[in-house]
Amino acid sequence: MHIKLINKKIHFNNYKVKCAVGKRGISSKKVEGDNKTPRGTFKIQAIYYRKDRMKELKSLIKKKNIRKNMGWCDDSKSKKYNKLIKFPFSWGAEKLYLNSRIYDILLILNFNNKPVKRRKGSAIFIHIAKKNYAPTKGCIAVSKIDMRKIVSRIRRNSKITIY
Repeated sequence: MHIKLINKKIHFNNYKVKCAVGKRGISSKKVEGDNKTPRGTFKIQAIYYRKDRMKELKSLIKKKNIRKNMGWCDDSKSKKYNKLIKFPFSWGAEKLYLNSRIYDILLILNFNNKPVKRRKGSAIFIHIAKKNYAPTKGCIAVSKIDMRKIVSRIRRNSKITIY
Protein backbone atom coordinates (compact mmCIF):
# COMPACT_ATOMS: atom_id res chain seq x y z
CA MET A 1 0.00 0.00 0.00
CA HIS A 2 1.22 3.48 -0.81
CA ILE A 3 0.00 6.38 1.33
CA LYS A 4 0.06 9.98 0.09
CA LEU A 5 -0.11 13.11 2.21
CA ILE A 6 -1.39 16.09 0.22
CA ASN A 7 -2.77 19.34 1.69
CA LYS A 8 -3.21 17.98 5.24
CA LYS A 9 -5.05 14.92 3.97
CA ILE A 10 -3.77 11.34 3.90
CA HIS A 11 -4.90 9.30 0.90
CA PHE A 12 -4.78 5.49 0.95
CA ASN A 13 -6.89 2.83 -0.78
CA ASN A 14 -10.24 4.62 -1.17
CA TYR A 15 -9.86 6.65 2.01
CA LYS A 16 -9.08 10.32 2.50
CA VAL A 17 -8.45 11.34 6.12
CA LYS A 18 -7.64 14.62 7.83
CA CYS A 19 -4.21 14.98 9.45
CA ALA A 20 -2.00 17.50 11.20
CA VAL A 21 1.58 18.24 10.16
CA GLY A 22 4.42 20.34 11.59
CA LYS A 23 3.68 23.86 12.87
CA ARG A 24 5.88 25.32 10.14
CA GLY A 25 4.57 23.15 7.30
CA ILE A 26 6.31 20.67 5.02
CA SER A 27 9.88 21.15 3.85
CA SER A 28 12.61 19.35 1.93
CA LYS A 29 15.15 21.11 4.19
CA LYS A 30 14.30 19.53 7.56
CA VAL A 31 16.58 20.21 10.57
CA GLU A 32 16.24 19.22 14.22
CA GLY A 33 13.78 21.40 16.13
CA ASP A 34 12.42 23.36 13.13
CA ASN A 35 8.81 22.14 13.61
CA LYS A 36 8.62 21.08 9.94
CA THR A 37 7.43 17.80 8.46
CA PRO A 38 9.96 16.41 5.97
CA ARG A 39 8.98 16.15 2.30
CA GLY A 40 9.75 12.84 0.58
CA THR A 41 8.90 9.16 0.42
CA PHE A 42 9.46 7.09 3.56
CA LYS A 43 9.03 3.47 4.52
CA ILE A 44 6.98 2.66 7.59
CA GLN A 45 9.75 1.13 9.66
CA ALA A 46 7.82 -0.11 12.72
CA ILE A 47 4.58 0.01 14.68
CA TYR A 48 4.72 0.70 18.41
CA TYR A 49 1.65 0.79 20.61
CA ARG A 50 0.43 0.94 24.21
CA LYS A 51 -0.77 -2.59 24.81
CA ASP A 52 -2.24 -1.49 28.16
CA ARG A 53 -4.54 0.94 26.29
CA MET A 54 -5.23 -1.05 23.12
CA LYS A 55 -7.06 -4.30 23.76
CA GLU A 56 -6.87 -5.26 20.13
CA LEU A 57 -4.89 -3.73 17.28
CA LYS A 58 -5.15 -5.58 13.97
CA SER A 59 -2.10 -5.37 11.77
CA LEU A 60 -0.48 -7.33 8.96
CA ILE A 61 2.97 -6.50 10.32
CA LYS A 62 4.53 -7.10 13.72
CA LYS A 63 3.77 -4.60 16.47
CA LYS A 64 5.97 -3.70 19.44
CA ASN A 65 4.70 -2.77 22.88
CA ILE A 66 5.69 0.67 24.25
CA ARG A 67 7.20 0.21 27.71
CA LYS A 68 7.62 2.81 30.46
CA ASN A 69 11.39 3.10 29.90
CA MET A 70 11.25 3.68 26.13
CA GLY A 71 12.21 6.88 24.37
CA TRP A 72 13.58 8.29 21.12
CA CYS A 73 16.89 10.20 21.16
CA ASP A 74 16.59 13.71 19.72
CA ASP A 75 19.98 14.96 20.92
CA SER A 76 22.25 15.30 17.87
CA LYS A 77 25.37 15.11 20.08
CA SER A 78 24.53 11.55 21.14
CA LYS A 79 25.68 8.40 19.34
CA LYS A 80 22.07 7.21 19.75
CA TYR A 81 20.66 10.22 17.83
CA ASN A 82 17.44 9.31 16.00
CA LYS A 83 17.26 5.88 17.59
CA LEU A 84 15.08 4.08 20.10
CA ILE A 85 16.57 4.31 23.61
CA LYS A 86 15.84 3.12 27.14
CA PHE A 87 15.60 5.41 30.16
CA PRO A 88 17.50 6.32 32.23
CA PHE A 89 19.39 8.06 29.45
CA SER A 90 21.92 10.86 29.84
CA TRP A 91 21.17 12.65 26.54
CA GLY A 92 18.05 14.43 25.29
CA ALA A 93 15.22 12.08 24.38
CA GLU A 94 11.47 12.10 23.94
CA LYS A 95 9.44 9.71 26.11
CA LEU A 96 7.20 7.32 24.21
CA TYR A 97 5.16 6.20 27.23
CA LEU A 98 2.98 9.26 27.82
CA ASN A 99 -0.06 10.12 29.93
CA SER A 100 -1.57 11.83 26.88
CA ARG A 101 -2.91 9.45 24.24
CA ILE A 102 -1.00 10.79 21.22
CA TYR A 103 1.54 7.96 21.32
CA ASP A 104 -0.91 5.12 21.99
CA ILE A 105 -0.11 4.04 18.41
CA LEU A 106 3.07 5.13 16.62
CA LEU A 107 4.21 4.45 13.08
CA ILE A 108 7.95 5.10 12.86
CA LEU A 109 9.10 6.46 9.50
CA ASN A 110 12.60 5.73 8.20
CA PHE A 111 13.51 9.42 8.01
CA ASN A 112 17.24 10.19 8.51
CA ASN A 113 18.32 6.74 9.55
CA LYS A 114 20.64 5.24 6.92
CA PRO A 115 22.95 6.93 7.56
CA VAL A 116 21.88 9.17 10.45
CA LYS A 117 22.99 12.75 9.78
CA ARG A 118 23.48 15.01 12.80
CA ARG A 119 20.92 17.85 13.15
CA LYS A 120 18.91 16.67 10.11
CA GLY A 121 15.96 15.74 12.32
CA SER A 122 14.71 12.80 14.29
CA ALA A 123 11.57 11.01 15.40
CA ILE A 124 9.24 11.47 12.46
CA PHE A 125 6.18 9.49 13.46
CA ILE A 126 2.62 9.09 12.38
CA HIS A 127 0.76 9.33 15.68
CA ILE A 128 -2.67 10.12 17.10
CA ALA A 129 -3.85 13.69 16.72
CA LYS A 130 -4.99 15.94 19.51
CA LYS A 131 -8.74 16.65 19.43
CA ASN A 132 -8.36 19.88 17.46
CA TYR A 133 -5.67 18.51 15.09
CA ALA A 134 -3.15 20.94 16.56
CA PRO A 135 0.06 21.21 14.52
CA THR A 136 2.91 18.88 15.52
CA LYS A 137 6.66 19.35 16.02
CA GLY A 138 7.17 17.70 12.62
CA CYS A 139 5.26 14.43 12.84
CA ILE A 140 2.01 13.54 11.11
CA ALA A 141 -1.07 13.09 13.31
CA VAL A 142 -4.40 11.42 12.51
CA SER A 143 -7.46 10.44 14.55
CA LYS A 144 -7.36 7.16 16.48
CA ILE A 145 -10.07 5.69 14.23
CA ASP A 146 -8.12 6.62 11.09
CA MET A 147 -4.88 5.31 12.63
CA ARG A 148 -6.54 1.93 13.21
CA LYS A 149 -7.64 1.86 9.53
CA ILE A 150 -4.12 2.66 8.37
CA VAL A 151 -2.48 0.10 10.69
CA SER A 152 -4.87 -2.65 9.59
CA ARG A 153 -3.94 -2.10 5.92
CA ILE A 154 -0.20 -1.42 5.83
CA ARG A 155 2.30 -4.10 4.86
CA ARG A 156 6.06 -4.48 5.30
CA ASN A 157 6.70 -2.60 2.04
CA SER A 158 4.19 0.22 2.66
CA LYS A 159 5.45 3.74 2.11
CA ILE A 160 4.19 7.26 2.60
CA THR A 161 4.91 10.12 0.22
CA ILE A 162 4.70 13.58 1.77
CA TYR A 163 4.15 16.38 -0.77
